[in-house]
Amino acid sequence: MTGRLPHGARRHWADLERPDHRVPPPVDPEALAGLPEPARRWLGHAVPPGTPAWAVAELSMRGEIRLGGSWRAFSAQQIIAPGIGFVWAARTRVLGLPVGGYDRYGPGGGELRWRLLGLVPVLSAAGPDVTRSAAGRLAGEGITVPTACLGAAWSPGPSPDTAVMSWVLDGQREDAVVRVDPEGRLRELSMQRWGDPDGTGYGRHPFGVALSEETDVAGVRVATVLRAGWAWGTDRQAEGEFFRARIQDVRFR
Repeated sequence: MTGRLPHGARRHWADLERPDHRVPPPVDPEALAGLPEPARRWLGHAVPPGTPAWAVAELSMRGEIRLGGSWRAFSAQQIIAPGIGFVWAARTRVLGLPVGGYDRYGPGGGELRWRLLGLVPVLSAAGPDVTRSAAGRLAGEGITVPTACLGAAWSPGPSPDTAVMSWVLDGQREDAVVRVDPEGRLRELSMQRWGDPDGTGYGRHPFGVALSEETDVAGVRVATVLRAGWAWGTDRQAEGEFFRARIQDVRFR
């Protein structure tokens, strides 16, 4: 897949790929034993007995992203290794002109690189705040690899049917609250994510993802329809929503 990525993203993508394509051993059922009940309900549903302990996922998706107040269609590829890093590379159009680039987190921190017509820089950012925001994104998006989420730290959630999934990234703990329905399907993720959604300065802000529909891939049940945004759980949630996508293909490693 790296041949279709922006040039700068290819090396980072390769850093996250598994060195071989052998199927890993099955998940140990005992790994679920000590989890809070909602987490055990979700992972017991998403990771049936005998499922390989996949550590990485490659995703293809299409959807809409809100830029400058307008919703714009996009297509994207992503590689994600929970607890380690991700690369999200996408293409969209602004004023009819192609814009492409990537967001990433991993060795060297977080980074955004986007270009118009593949040549003109339109957004380039890095540094501690970008890294911390990207770390929060990785902590939440780890749910796309349920088998790897067994490696997170888990604790009881703030309300029924919720549990807290925690990762330590760059020395900072990132907590994400997952909400699970009675059948074990993951319905929502919320967190206080580092960012600057209002342009008033970086800090912790409510962020969340709504999840629906499911598909079975390589023994794993994953949600395929996502809506995400800032101001999650507040009266500004609709205003803060900026991302809608459908995952079209998943390959686990």
